Amino acid sequence: MLRRLHHEQPDSFAFTPANQAWAEAQLTKYPEGRQASAVIPLLWRAQEQEGWLSKPAIETIADMLGMAYIRVLEVATFYFMFQLKPVGTLAHVQICGTTSCMICGAEDLIKVCQDKIADKAHALSADGKFSWEEVECLGACTNAPMVQIGKDFYEDLTPEKLTEILEALAKGDVPVPGPQNGRYGCEPLGGLTALTEVDSGHTQYNGSVQRAVDLGDTVKRIDGTEVPLTTPWNAAGTGDADAAVLEKPAAKPAAAKAEAPKPAPKAETPKAAPKPAAKAKAEDAAQEGTRPTGLEGARDGAGDDLKMIKGVGPALEKLLNELGFYHFDQVAAWTADEVAWVDQNLKGFKGRVSRDGWVDQARVLAEGGQTEFAQRVKKGDVY
Repeated sequence: MLRRLHHEQPDSFAFTPANQAWAEAQLTKYPEGRQASAVIPLLWRAQEQEGWLSKPAIETIADMLGMAYIRVLEVATFYFMFQLKPVGTLAHVQICGTTSCMICGAEDLIKVCQDKIADKAHALSADGKFSWEEVECLGACTNAPMVQIGKDFYEDLTPEKLTEILEALAKGDVPVPGPQNGRYGCEPLGGLTALTEVDSGHTQYNGSVQRAVDLGDTVKRIDGTEVPLTTPWNAAGTGDADAAVLEKPAAKPAAAKAEAPKPAPKAETPKAAPKPAAKAKAEDAAQEGTRPTGLEGARDGAGDDLKMIKGVGPALEKLLNELGFYHFDQVAAWTADEVAWVDQNLKGFKGRVSRDGWVDQARVLAEGGQTEFAQRVKKGDVY
């Protein structure tokens, strides 16, 4: 199936503050230079936030990861889990149409969606709350036919039961997912013939269905506020987010200041008291190297196209301009000490200068030459 970006696109995309913090935390899972490994989680988070993946969302994530736009677009168009068109604001219904479901009545479920939602797949209902599509096997063959709505399966369906589910969702209710014919799981329709004893840990519903009922709102999209944001891989076993990695100020700075002892006279105390490890790490990183001299604005009111440097996208170009860097010759003149400072102060893009060799590229461009990457940009091969 040919998958293309939607013909109508928003002007921009930005993660919510909670989702931005979550996305930045995911990058810390990977070694420096391997942030592209986070592309699928970040695309999924963007889709959870907006309901679908827009071109600005794809490009924003590409900039965060230092990837060419086309590479992220390849991922988004390859996996059918990513929606490239707007979906219903309330629910997107995915009907399994593979063999088991097909012979058990999937076509009748499709007719329900055509009647209740829209004539064609991927089209929005009149009120914009619902959409639907037919998908390949969702792995619930014993409970065919079935659909996935939000995060949950609705199994053992009939057209009447699917109609009831859609009507309940439209009213703001959240129907209980799982088998809809009284089955607990995927036991035989005629009842259990073995393992008939129920243990004391038996819950009312089976597996994830019980969890869905406990949550009470399984069609709600993830917005980053469900549980406290933690990065236990950075916090030495505490499970707390590492402030240095997320580039956020240390928690409760006022309290920390009040609790700190007053400094003694310099002659009596030649050495400062040791700082907490996380705080010291953050301050040392910020102070590393020497800040290059920047400009208040571009010369003659027009800067160079810094996106001609491999590794610099629109977001990084904007950040560089904010730091006072507008021209190739500025970047080309950075010393090793200055590169170290810039590497540490590119929020969300640390280490990018060294990794992609900005100085060498900028030197060629400043002298009027062309790099292989810049030639590709001019040809339109880099998006």
